[in-house]
Amino acid sequence: MAVKRPDQSGTHRLAFERAKKKIYATETLCGICGKPVDFDMKYPHPLSPCIDHIIPIAKGGHPSDRDNLQLAHWCCNRQKSDKLFSTAARAEQDDEEATNRNLPQSCDWTAYRS
Repeated sequence: MAVKRPDQSGTHRLAFERAKKKIYATETLCGICGKPVDFDMKYPHPLSPCIDHIIPIAKGGHPSDRDNLQLAHWCCNRQKSDKLFSTAARAEQDDEEATNRNLPQSCDWTAYRS
């Protein structure tokens, strides 16, 4: 039997729903790709809005803490899945500010030569 997530059917459900309403009312950009989110799009459209757990629940992230939630496109959230961003590895590469938008890419395009 599958274990149910606490933000979907457990003790954190109400807190998650409250945080989701606040995020939908105050945020307009996808926290993963940085592009605008169109709230007229409805699931299952790939660009429909959803809530992303910055630190996935499977990796120890809090299921309903507002600081662990962000607005995202459904397709961006699916691509991110349960990946974590490694700030240490990114900080060694350059002096950019580490954010969730600096997710690992499929290819290192900095070394690409045409």
